[in-house]
Amino acid sequence: MQPLPEFSGLDRSFWAHIKLLSEKLGYSSRGKAGSAKNLRRYTLEEITSCLEATGLESGHLRRAVPGRSVLLGELLCRYLNRRADLLEQEVAPMLMNRDQAAVEFKRLCRVAKTRCSLPMNKQKGEKRHPAYLAGIINILTERALAGKSFDDEPRGLTVVTKAGRPLRVLSRWMDGAYPSRVDPHAVWEVKEYYGTTTFGSRVADGVYETMLDGEELAELALRERRKVFHYLIVDDRFTWWECGRSYLCRIIDMLHLGLVDEVLFGREVLERWPAIVRSWP
Repeated sequence: MQPLPEFSGLDRSFWAHIKLLSEKLGYSSRGKAGSAKNLRRYTLEEITSCLEATGLESGHLRRAVPGRSVLLGELLCRYLNRRADLLEQEVAPMLMNRDQAAVEFKRLCRVAKTRCSLPMNKQKGEKRHPAYLAGIINILTERALAGKSFDDEPRGLTVVTKAGRPLRVLSRWMDGAYPSRVDPHAVWEVKEYYGTTTFGSRVADGVYETMLDGEELAELALRERRKVFHYLIVDDRFTWWECGRSYLCRIIDMLHLGLVDEVLFGREVLERWPAIVRSWP
């Protein structure tokens, strides 16, 4: 999924409103007794009352957004409700469970031999198995590059240089980089949580880690005019959809804020990721 042009290029104040309103009004709403939670839809009256109840000014919601022929309040509602539509209609159907991911991983392994790394997950005992999504990404990357090298399991921090000297060093290890973790054209992170039974702090931390990476890369692009493409790839229907829908909302916000260039959900990688890789120089 790429950011929608309608909501790209908005200033940080807009996203401050989105974060505050989402937290105060909630990401989900429950229907009739016993029914499942749905992602919340918002009205201008609700967001106006929310700001006023928080002790903040609301008159600015009725002013036009600079450079756009729409009022701020209307654009906020439009984005919040479009976010819910995107997640329910486009993201949820793409998410796989562990068994489905295993089928796709094994199918790709049977098609042709690969030289790339096929890492294992970090769990133990019965829960230990190949990191299916990371393996799928590595196999698809290798095939799409058709002989060109890439870093399939970076074992160190990403480094951007200038005149042979370190210019920036990111704070975290990535899951892949092209052509290498030193002066990459593109980097990617894989967040797969197959087999989990709850939405734990480790999963939430994964979202915040990606935001940190995105902020560092955004600063690099702004200050040094050095663009490194940043991709986020996530999966597991139970973890993200049944337990963590609010964090899916934050991922969509992160995408439109420009902290990642594209987010791929579940089986979306099978067709979209090879196309992305083939676009690299």
